[in-house]
Amino acid sequence: MRKYFMFDELGTNYRREFIGGLTTFLSMAYILVVNPLVLSLSSVEDFPDAMRMDKGAVFVATALSAAIGSLFMGIIAKYPIALAPGMGLNAFFAFTVVLTMGIPWQNALTGVMFSGLMFIILTLSGIREKIINAIPEELKYAVSAGIGLFITFIGCRNAGIIVNHDSTLVTLGDFSNGNTLLAIFGLFVTVILMVRKVNAAVFIGMVITAVVGMFASLIDTPRQIVGEIPSIAPTFGASIEAIVRHPEQIFTLDMLAVALTFLFVDFFDTAGTLVAVANQAGLLKNNQLPRAGRALFADALATVSGSILGTSTVTSYIESSAGVAAGARSGFAAVVTAALFLLSLFFYPLLSVITEPVTAPALIIVGVLMVSSLNKIDWGRFEISVPAFLTLTAMPLSNSIANGIAAGFIFYPITMILAGRRKEIHPIMYGMAVIFLLYFIFLR
Repeated sequence: MRKYFMFDELGTNYRREFIGGLTTFLSMAYILVVNPLVLSLSSVEDFPDAMRMDKGAVFVATALSAAIGSLFMGIIAKYPIALAPGMGLNAFFAFTVVLTMGIPWQNALTGVMFSGLMFIILTLSGIREKIINAIPEELKYAVSAGIGLFITFIGCRNAGIIVNHDSTLVTLGDFSNGNTLLAIFGLFVTVILMVRKVNAAVFIGMVITAVVGMFASLIDTPRQIVGEIPSIAPTFGASIEAIVRHPEQIFTLDMLAVALTFLFVDFFDTAGTLVAVANQAGLLKNNQLPRAGRALFADALATVSGSILGTSTVTSYIESSAGVAAGARSGFAAVVTAALFLLSLFFYPLLSVITEPVTAPALIIVGVLMVSSLNKIDWGRFEISVPAFLTLTAMPLSNSIANGIAAGFIFYPITMILAGRRKEIHPIMYGMAVIFLLYFIFLR
């Protein structure tokens, strides 16, 4: 095993890899709590219960898909990178595809599966790298930051920090409300931990907030810690069943737009994470990513597996950088993380203490981390700043990630042509602009 994971070549050992894998798990364990809440649309009071995803089933699907994806990445690509259902993509799944577009969650899972299958085809053919390279870096950064703002808005809304207002659409909430104060407390605690560079700061912040909430009688104390694993039956195979039962609802322009959006967003997220973590671990060689095809293939397989189990797009997690900082260098660390996700299946009863005020700080902090990419955009070039700004702002303002991506990709070739920089536009960007223009004309 030491030889397979190249311990000697990478200058690592079992202890460093185990600690790295554990650190990565603790840094991203919040997804076990947040993903079931997001996909079940728990924050939407008037949404019919019969149309919600089963929270217990999503929890199991989240843990299993994270374990499978991390195992794929560790064994196939040999990278210390863990995978799980992606933040932002789950918000798009729940709030845009299901809530706004009215697509049943079963059909939405089929869209995720289609995006994963396209992912596999593009990866095996080598087209994926060409598409990624064709998209300007500034738009990639804007997409990431826009999703960050969108996630932060959801977190503030769930915490009661931001509420509806008839005249101004949104306004500050009631800061005398106990749950809102608990969320603000959790945010302060998490910020302090992040500033002090504490590993697993987000996870620890959630734990402290939950404990304080129980002492303040704002959260019910769980009756048990270890319990029976919930049934995955409500979501397992729903993506395939939807094709068999309702093919007329699957093969539509709406579903094509959904699948392509999942595909595009996962493009940016995975490519950026792979390069960033590999560079941090000193794995880049001549500015190239060794075994890049294997890593992308592992990511695509994880997405397909996750859609069958019953969760939104599975993607590489930037929190893996915490594990690398703790010493992880090989795929064995990802295998350790996978094992810990499997172990977490037995702790479902603890979910009862993880309420929206507890998860809201995590959403806000993840948004802060994603918005940090804004400093890489050249705001002094108007032809770049316009599409980047539209991408960034359209997501939270229109409550749709797809709308933000579409706005930026449509305006990019227009502003570049007007600036006399037609030769710098990759032909693929023209095709994307046309696709998203059709999306606005026929699907909005």
